[in-house]
Amino acid sequence: ASALPGQLGRSGSCCTEEHGCSAACQGFAASAQPHALGTMRRVVRQSKFRHVFGQAVKNDQCYDDIRVSRVTWDSSFCAVNPRFVAIIIEASGGGAFLVLPLHKTGRIDKSYPTVCGHTGPVLDIDWCPHNDQVIASGSEDCTVMVWQIPENGLTLSLTEPVVILEGHSKRVGIVAWHPTARNVLLSAGCDNAIIIWNVGTGEALINLDDMHSDMIYNVSWNRNGSLICTASKDKKVRVIDPRKQEIVAEKEKAHEGARPMRAIFLADGNVFTTGFSRMSERQLALWNPKNMEEPIALHEMDTSNGVLLPFYDPDTSIIYLCGKGDSSIRYFEITDESPYVHYLNTFSSKEPQRGMGYMPKRGLDVNKCEIARFFKLHERKCEPIIMTVPRKSDLFQDDLYPDTAGPEAALEAEEWFEGKNADPLLISLKDGYIPGKNRDLKVVKKNILDSKPTANKKCDLISIPKKTADAASGQNEAKLDEILKEIKSIKDTICNQDERISKLEQQMAKIAA
Repeated sequence: ASALPGQLGRSGSCCTEEHGCSAACQGFAASAQPHALGTMRRVVRQSKFRHVFGQAVKNDQCYDDIRVSRVTWDSSFCAVNPRFVAIIIEASGGGAFLVLPLHKTGRIDKSYPTVCGHTGPVLDIDWCPHNDQVIASGSEDCTVMVWQIPENGLTLSLTEPVVILEGHSKRVGIVAWHPTARNVLLSAGCDNAIIIWNVGTGEALINLDDMHSDMIYNVSWNRNGSLICTASKDKKVRVIDPRKQEIVAEKEKAHEGARPMRAIFLADGNVFTTGFSRMSERQLALWNPKNMEEPIALHEMDTSNGVLLPFYDPDTSIIYLCGKGDSSIRYFEITDESPYVHYLNTFSSKEPQRGMGYMPKRGLDVNKCEIARFFKLHERKCEPIIMTVPRKSDLFQDDLYPDTAGPEAALEAEEWFEGKNADPLLISLKDGYIPGKNRDLKVVKKNILDSKPTANKKCDLISIPKKTADAASGQNEAKLDEILKEIKSIKDTICNQDERISKLEQQMAKIAA
């Protein structure tokens, strides 16, 4: 792929050398403008993020002595929110992950409690965006589990999830919560299927099992959760409407190399991808789903072989690229002026990263002009890295912190499945974010005997008419009756078992006598 004018291609490929990066990439952010006398002079592009710099925290603020998972899977192995950091760890006889309160820094004792209900290694974890105590995990045991973490963290190991979601026939490598609808969770497995669950009822309501012919590398929701985009081993990037169960757009050979790709949605609806060229050079590209023939921008970076994990901040339009096995984080600003993807800078360190966690905006320290915080996984520790924009003033910098997605869900699960869309509910960070009280996740399972399976029925879901208030209340009464009947049958069963146990005890007493 030859570079467009003003972009960087093979001739000046971005970041060939880890530390000689800034000089090599200046051409990326500079644009040529004609001088008054007709000569050409390079003018550095104006951006408030040009001087963003990263800094690792001191040793005593790291999380030490953690046996980070060695499983061969290209997920980030770490998930963070304003309360907790969760890290997938090595576990004998099953799968486990640690959940640590953010303040629990220093050496982590080997006996520290874990979340350990899976029977196979955990491959991916994701915090619920609407409840800082709820986390989902996908595993080699083919299940997805959803967990409720106590408010102050774990004091005992957690083995019982709130709900187990069973529907995949092979290992589950991807879990991703819906950005705006409560209790809607997506999972993708090595059976090439994507299932979208209503966690509140434990049901699989959408099953996209015939859209991918090969392994799914990643899945990303768009800003309002109406579409998903996927990158797959068949080298295709697909944009899918999950409720209509239709492929809206797709691009064959988005990147021609055989190594894994990544695709994420940006706030404006464009798709950003990372992958490899036929010559095994790492690439990044920007696509418009309305016309996927040619990329808006395509850049070649270096010849390293680690998968580039993209982390995107919709508030500042900055993308951070963390290569697995790299020892650097490169960051770029996305704008609507050529060359569209502008290189900003590189944070370099000595140790390679095994995985990376990314803090949501509401968990950052606005008083220190912090615009991103990463949690870098080493072999035996987790090290926070803070990205800041240097400012002289101590006042709140409203240009760095536009209103950001808050913890409230804009829709209920049922509304989304019926076809409604809503953008994230935004909050101001002016006075900092104070985590509120989270309500417990309650799962009300429907009686499986009375309900028909809906996972594979495309028409059932789409043809649901808009319910009137009367119908809704009638349905609630019916649900209540169903629950009461179920409780009664459980009570009857318990009574029968009690009688049986007492008879057996009498028989045992006779035998003993």
